[in-house]
Amino acid sequence: MRRRSLLAVAGWLATAVLATLVGVAAIRLVGESITGTPGGVRSQEEVERALATPVPTASGASSPGLGEPTGPAGGGARRAFATAGGTAVAECGPAGVRLVSWAPAQDHRVADVDRGPDDDVEVTFVGPGGEHELKVRCVGGEPVAVADD
Repeated sequence: MRRRSLLAVAGWLATAVLATLVGVAAIRLVGESITGTPGGVRSQEEVERALATPVPTASGASSPGLGEPTGPAGGGARRAFATAGGTAVAECGPAGVRLVSWAPAQDHRVADVDRGPDDDVEVTFVGPGGEHELKVRCVGGEPVAVADD
C-alpha cells in the first residue's frame, strides 16, 4: 500500500513539473504579445535618444525629426511636437488642423485634449513640474506650434 502512495505522489509531481514546463514554453513562444511591448519598456532617456537619432529609409534619406513636416496619407502636412510634458503629432487638412496622436512624458498625464479638426487644436499635459500646454495651428498649410491666446 505504501508503495502505491509513493508512486501516486511521484506521478503527480512529474505531471505538475511537465505542465509547468509546457506553460513556460508556451509563454516564451508567444512572448511579447502577452507580456508587453516589443523590446521591453524604455526609459525617458532612451526614448529621447531614439527620437533624436534619424532613421535611414530605403532611399538612404533620413526620417524627419520632431518639428519637421512629413506627408501623411491624407495629403496634408504632418508634424511632431515635443514639450516637457509630452509629445503630439498634428496634421493640416481641408477641415483645418487636427491632432493625430499624443503621448504624455513619464510621470505626466493628459489633462485635456481638443483634437479638432478646427482652426487650432491643443493638448495639455500635467505632471510634477506643472502644466504644459501645446497649441497648434496651420500656417501656410503646415502645422505650427503657437503661444496660447
